[in-house]
Amino acid sequence: MLDSKPLLFPSDFPSIRRRRPTTLQVNLGYRCNQSCLHCHVEAGPKRTEEMSLETLDEVMAFLRRSDVTLLDITGGAPELNQVFRPLVIAARELGMRVMDRCNLTILEEPGREDLADFLAEHEVEVIASLPCYLQENVDAQRGTGTFDASLRGLRALNARGYGRPDGRLSLSLVYNPIGASLPPAQCVLEAEYKRELKARYGIDFNRLLTLANMPIRRFGSWLQSTRQFDDYLHLLKSAHQPANLDAVMCRDLISVDWQGYLYDCDFNQMLDLPLQQPSQQRLHLRDLSSAELLGDRAIQVGEHCYGCTAGQGSSCGGALA
Repeated sequence: MLDSKPLLFPSDFPSIRRRRPTTLQVNLGYRCNQSCLHCHVEAGPKRTEEMSLETLDEVMAFLRRSDVTLLDITGGAPELNQVFRPLVIAARELGMRVMDRCNLTILEEPGREDLADFLAEHEVEVIASLPCYLQENVDAQRGTGTFDASLRGLRALNARGYGRPDGRLSLSLVYNPIGASLPPAQCVLEAEYKRELKARYGIDFNRLLTLANMPIRRFGSWLQSTRQFDDYLHLLKSAHQPANLDAVMCRDLISVDWQGYLYDCDFNQMLDLPLQQPSQQRLHLRDLSSAELLGDRAIQVGEHCYGCTAGQGSSCGGALA
């Protein structure tokens, strides 16, 4: 695996500072039942990192003493982790919005046949990966058979009320480009997805989120091995829109890894760029007395950050513009 981190620094990306956080994004570990080409986490079945029950307690202690309103759960496949269900239940009891970044195929993994029921019971918002509505494109990016398994997952969620117009059970789909290009306009592609998925497969969903692929980890290695890294980085930088700087997710989000350490975003977590501290020591969730402590703090930036500001912009919540 080729390391792209040395190619991302130094950087001329504009300096930005964080605001008071409203979202806690928790990465429960890097184990996954898939190994996708575009995965910036480099997740897969052989990864062993997993959040402990002790770290779960620290996450919940922070949520109780902070005024964060949204818990965004990610991985790997977060549902594989032992703390996933206890975390969902406890956060919902606090009245928090809870998002699950779900790869859909996990819904039929052995031992998780009741997962769709669990998500619906606790009104978890599902953010589901589906990089295309065509089988050949999805299988090329995520593995043979992934598309059919994803359709079965979507039908299972629809059957429990997800993706319906009333919006009580929210289902968003996520699009990533297949190769070294920027996503098309989110609103246009959303209309196309809704039309095609309904006509071809009878599937409904609420929103489409378009995300740019980050030139790090597995995708960064692929860019280097195909000699597209420099061209892709040039594409991101040439499409930079300064107006997107105000809306990038790192300004209002805290990223927590499976051990409880803090980062500006999930991408910086994968590059091992911890939240900046004057003492140069890694900041842990247990060290925070209040979410306010993270306000007006410099954000660690690099060339990869252009992936969030290029064109219409990109974040865990989709396009920025």
